[in-house]
Amino acid sequence: MSALSLVLLLLGASVLAVVLFRRFNLPPVLGYLAVGSIIGPHALNLMSDIHRAEYLAEFGVVFLMFSIGLEFSLPKLHAMKRIVFGLGLLQVVLTLLLVMVLVIALGIGWQLGIALGAVFAMSSTAVLTKLLAERMELDSAHGRQVIGVLLFQDLAVVPLLVLLPSLTQPPGELAMLMGIAMLKAVAVLALILVFGQKLMRKWFHFVARAKSGEVFVLNVLLITLGLATITEHAGLSLALGAFVAGMLISETEFRMQVEEDIKPFRDVLMGLFFVTIGVKLDMNILVGLWWQVGLVLISLLLFKALIVGALSWKLGGTPGNSIRSALWLCAGGEFGFVLLGVIANMPKAIEQVALTALVLSMLIAPFIVQYSERLVMRFVASEWLLRSMQVTQIAAHSMTSEKHAILCGFGRNGQYLARFLAQEGVQSIALDLDPDRVREAAAGGESVVFGDAGRKEALMAAGLMRASVVIVTMSDTPLAEKVLHHVQEMRPDLPVVVRTSDEKDMNRLASAGAAEVVPETLEASLMLASHALVLVGVPINRVLKRIRQTRSQRYRLLRGFYRGLSDRDEDEGSQPRLHSIWLTPGAAAIGQTLGELGLELLGCEVSAIRRRGIRALEPAAETRLDEGDVVVVLGEQGAVVAAEERLLKR
Repeated sequence: MSALSLVLLLLGASVLAVVLFRRFNLPPVLGYLAVGSIIGPHALNLMSDIHRAEYLAEFGVVFLMFSIGLEFSLPKLHAMKRIVFGLGLLQVVLTLLLVMVLVIALGIGWQLGIALGAVFAMSSTAVLTKLLAERMELDSAHGRQVIGVLLFQDLAVVPLLVLLPSLTQPPGELAMLMGIAMLKAVAVLALILVFGQKLMRKWFHFVARAKSGEVFVLNVLLITLGLATITEHAGLSLALGAFVAGMLISETEFRMQVEEDIKPFRDVLMGLFFVTIGVKLDMNILVGLWWQVGLVLISLLLFKALIVGALSWKLGGTPGNSIRSALWLCAGGEFGFVLLGVIANMPKAIEQVALTALVLSMLIAPFIVQYSERLVMRFVASEWLLRSMQVTQIAAHSMTSEKHAILCGFGRNGQYLARFLAQEGVQSIALDLDPDRVREAAAGGESVVFGDAGRKEALMAAGLMRASVVIVTMSDTPLAEKVLHHVQEMRPDLPVVVRTSDEKDMNRLASAGAAEVVPETLEASLMLASHALVLVGVPINRVLKRIRQTRSQRYRLLRGFYRGLSDRDEDEGSQPRLHSIWLTPGAAAIGQTLGELGLELLGCEVSAIRRRGIRALEPAAETRLDEGDVVVVLGEQGAVVAAEERLLKR
């Protein structure tokens, strides 16, 4: 198979598999593993030369470690040190030791026990952080524990990538090799970290002056692969150099841009890496080892959950949160595959059992998380008491409030809003899930309690039936929809004001029952416009009238904008956009009215028409189009494309 044929095969199979797994809300990594197992030599044998793919796949690990380095933050580590270096460190060490003891008891060497312990100690950062964000549990007690443990696991991968390939050496040589590797690592890291920070900042400023996106991306690749090569020549791993490169850039102001630029390379190459891991899956061997796979899978989930749960409880966690953390972290993770790939001379049967157990555990992980709350509520009697105490505390706080405002979220915007309300003598009560923020703000006299605004019982305890308004202060559309659902169910007459980042969710939230939707970007534009108009001499009364008119029309004047190459948005396809269409000679729309064209049926509207240098905003349906007109349409990407086709093609 030629290189081009190999690439086309991998791309086509990966696209189909990832789309299928996404449709069932499963991690894409499982799709890549499935592709590898199907097209590999043990199934269809479509990819006989795996070595070329493995060479490229190594760079997937390089860019993954670079991304972890970008996320590395000493202040963040310090803030979470008790969880990271307490729960996280103990979880990895105890899991590794337990697996090593079990492996030795089965008559297998201790070196392989350490390697397998490291593999099974990992959990999935990608899957769990996504689930925490979707369930709005990042700031919860168990959410912080999960993030802290994942952070330590990510850091632990760096030394493990250096250690595991050397485990095949005799004990005497192993100690010497590890000592030399440590000295090399300290020397190289000290050299890079001491002198690299200043050089990195100056170099990036030099490159940024070129004002070229292509040069910036090339520079990121140069830095990543360059430092990876330096550490490899020093006898260390490529991944270590990439991690250090990420660390150096994380302290500069270019971190966010670099993260966006590197993401496509990382995701594609990591996908290729997981395909090469899937190639190793041999179903013929697994059929004969099915009970061993089941035993390892059950042992992994059970023992890892017991370790995390016991540690969390011993370190001061409540029984409920300890069980939640245990259920979240019991499965394997993508770094397990990374570490499995660097273990030398592993028996085929053991590799197959470990690999399959990891795949199945990641497949089961979302379902365990989905039912974790039910399991906690069923088996931990104190959770009912804690939940009722939380609701009671909220109710006690709001008991004397009448015609008050309920603030969903007490971040920066929530706190500013509470101050405005207090100045006007309007009582308020805020619900927030950040325990540190709640504790400090409550101690300072603020009216805030710990509670989930997305739960009906919390809203009821906050005095929903007596409140005069509910305000969602966080730009969180799923949370806002939950709040709106509960309000519509209990008090449909109560106005709800919702904050959103831009206009893309305005109609969705308004349809859900929001009385007012406040898009941040549009309000910022209004403020800029008002200051500019006043400064150029427009009377203040006229400016205020214009702003009121814009708001009353639900920001119609400000909806949509012309996109450029610098506009990067993950939801670009769903964002309203403006697009200019020039009616060339022979265009289908010439001589027709806007009403006859029926662009509204396509989900598009005409924002303006430019004719002979004159621009008319919001033209009437009777407006007839002429040759040479420039029609400005507003709509989502698909609707704009369809409108352009109707305007131009006969």
